[in-house]
Amino acid sequence: MVAVVRFQQFGTPEVLQIEQAAMTTPGPGEAWVEQVAIGMNYLDVMQRNGVVKVPLPSGLGLEGAGQVTAVGDGVSNVRVGDRVAYANGPLGAYASGRLYPAERLVKLPDSLSCEDAAAVMFKGLTAQYLLKSTYPVGPGTTMLLYGVAGGLGALMAQWAKQLGAFVIGVVSRAASVPRAEALGCGAVLVFDPATLAAEVGRITGGGKVDVVYDPIGRLSFEASLDSLRPRGVMVSFGASSGVPAAVELATLNAKGSLFLTRPSLAAHTATIAEYQERAQDVLAAIDSGIITPDIWGCYALADVASAHADLESGRSSGAIILRP
Repeated sequence: MVAVVRFQQFGTPEVLQIEQAAMTTPGPGEAWVEQVAIGMNYLDVMQRNGVVKVPLPSGLGLEGAGQVTAVGDGVSNVRVGDRVAYANGPLGAYASGRLYPAERLVKLPDSLSCEDAAAVMFKGLTAQYLLKSTYPVGPGTTMLLYGVAGGLGALMAQWAKQLGAFVIGVVSRAASVPRAEALGCGAVLVFDPATLAAEVGRITGGGKVDVVYDPIGRLSFEASLDSLRPRGVMVSFGASSGVPAAVELATLNAKGSLFLTRPSLAAHTATIAEYQERAQDVLAAIDSGIITPDIWGCYALADVASAHADLESGRSSGAIILRP
């Protein structure tokens, strides 16, 4: 039998329940993965509480790592016994084992544990496309990055620093400032939407930033726009404080011909070739020490409600994983 987390209605972490299901034989193009570790992301919280709608009843989770124990017809890229990881849909990573499209499994090097892979794959892919495709960060780039103390923000700060950017990090509390500085931020601000844009202007000598990476949403949106230089790029890729209000096109013009984008990991990994190419770049960045997996908390799958409560509250500082 397989332990699977499911929920019948949107709500608090307590809606997450463990169910028992039978193992399913892989069909053509599928592999069965016995999971060692499961990654958690804030998107999971938003799907659980209904901010991001999913059909109910539903499983949860987009990221995991483990060992292939069975493959279906036509599978050639992985074999039984391979250690693998994956990120993105279909939903259902919160389980002791699962079927997954074999062509989207990523083989793990011996140097990377399943725990670290589960903590970094989804976030690493997100960091990779945001920094290299949404806005190509490089020497001379000045950027504003929220959530530096969290799992994704930590990876982005490290990677952006290596690419040559000056990173202004934003954290939610003063206690996180030293961590943000250690991750490579050239300046760190404790979030206050009323003063943030002015502080960014002060740090940059009035020049403001080339790009803002904003996963906060409604609470931070105006401050983010006001932190951009003329023709700067606003990257809104999350909504932990709620979805931002609609933007009048004239507003972008008035604030300096700004660019606004709302990217997603799914759109940047739509083809197998692109997905695997980005995944290999993430693995190379880990191997070379550019980014470092950082697990803040490890919970048993049965304690998934507690893990969600800690992630949602902002108490965590780094990645959270589940173990079946």
